[in-house]
Amino acid sequence: MVSDEMMQEIKVKRTAKNSVFLDLFQNKTYLLKLYQTLHPEDKTATEDSLTDVTIENVLTDNLYNDLGFIVNNRLMILVEAQSTWTMNILVRVLLYLAQSYHEYFQRTNQNYYKSKKVKMPKPELYVIFTGSKGRKPDQISLGKEFFNDASIDIEVKAKVIYESDKDDIINQYIIFCKVFNEQTRHHGMTKKAVTETVRICRDRNILREYLAQREMEVVTIMMSLFDEEEIMKSFIKSERHDEALETAKRLIRKGKMSLEDIADCVPSLSFDELKELEAEVMQLA
Repeated sequence: MVSDEMMQEIKVKRTAKNSVFLDLFQNKTYLLKLYQTLHPEDKTATEDSLTDVTIENVLTDNLYNDLGFIVNNRLMILVEAQSTWTMNILVRVLLYLAQSYHEYFQRTNQNYYKSKKVKMPKPELYVIFTGSKGRKPDQISLGKEFFNDASIDIEVKAKVIYESDKDDIINQYIIFCKVFNEQTRHHGMTKKAVTETVRICRDRNILREYLAQREMEVVTIMMSLFDEEEIMKSFIKSERHDEALETAKRLIRKGKMSLEDIADCVPSLSFDELKELEAEVMQLA
């Protein structure tokens, strides 16, 4: 019989597509707080003035933490970068911006093939990085990072937001992610890591209201991330195994190496697997 303690360690079936990032900020209460963090001078914005234009990933089940909304003629795009830093995020920003404008023109019935100049909200681009800042820049640009700072016909610049000493909604989300990473190091990728993250953050007044209202949903969402990662690891492992099999087959066909030598070249395959491969190759020869 499976004990209650063991049940706590069983990974929950994937039931949600949204990340915590999207679940949090697609709630207009918290989205308004996010906007006010970025534009504290704007006292006119209300929840009703925010228009969520986040692009849905209808063709895939992948979790993309990209958020878009329009307020006071600003097109705000925020892309989350997890703890692994890469300048490729600028490409994500560029493609997301282009798709956002395409959908905006459709929604507003504007035709950019006609002579009348279309109206466009002013873009503001941000990257939220949940890892350590170190010596990373406060702003990144496509021209600088991909074209050696050359003058290019299209430029994309994004402000990068890191953990700070502020108590705003963005910083609380970054701290939430860091607590989660710390708990997975202690407890592995288990439900225990998730529930401890929620408990610690609530105790520290980090996203407390959101976590109190959405605790079960947050646990489900975060457990789904584990499933996604496990699926990807399984896929990569399968791909590497297939590559090893093909390499071993080629070496066997050439007939210039013993199975012992091939085993040294392809250590991921057992000697028994190599013997089966040899029999298969010989049969097809």
